[in-house]
Amino acid sequence: MIRNLAAGQAGMTSNVFLVDGERTVLVDVGTGFNVVDLARDHVDDVDAVVLTHTHPDHVGNLDAVTDAFGVDVWGFDPDQKGVDHAIDDGDTVQLGDHKYEALHTPGHKNDHLCLYAPANGVLFAGDLVFANGGFGRTDLPEGDRPTLIESIERLYDRVEGNLTEVHVGHGPSIETNPLQDIELALQAARMGA
Repeated sequence: MIRNLAAGQAGMTSNVFLVDGERTVLVDVGTGFNVVDLARDHVDDVDAVVLTHTHPDHVGNLDAVTDAFGVDVWGFDPDQKGVDHAIDDGDTVQLGDHKYEALHTPGHKNDHLCLYAPANGVLFAGDLVFANGGFGRTDLPEGDRPTLIESIERLYDRVEGNLTEVHVGHGPSIETNPLQDIELALQAARMGA
């Protein structure tokens, strides 16, 4: 089961997805709210944290989560503060009951990852794409529009034909025709390039 623990939170926080099952994982941890208590409302323990990227709105609660659950943190770049272990492009990561393929998707931030489970068609997109054709900002440090476009193209090619739901870094998850939203994001990103 996948739950967004940040649903209804005020302020500039990312979504925080609790993926429970065989390996209970938090995908991103958000900032500015008590994510630990919210996680404990659903599970007794967390096995790991996996980060889509290390912007402050996605990692602000990291110390509280690692202190409370004693977990290691996985992300693309272990040189980033708080990241214990690297997930390389193409690696497989267990989230809940499914294996997810890591896709390095820079453009919004150099260490950005998307996580895709071909078996059930679920994608964690971080801040690469959003509902209704939105896409990640490129005006922050490490942001680059042409690189972002390449990442969206790569993601689209990888998930085409087997995508059932997309969980994004901000806003609602996409559970109806999610491939269309990725196509719209790609078109919109290309128009501004």
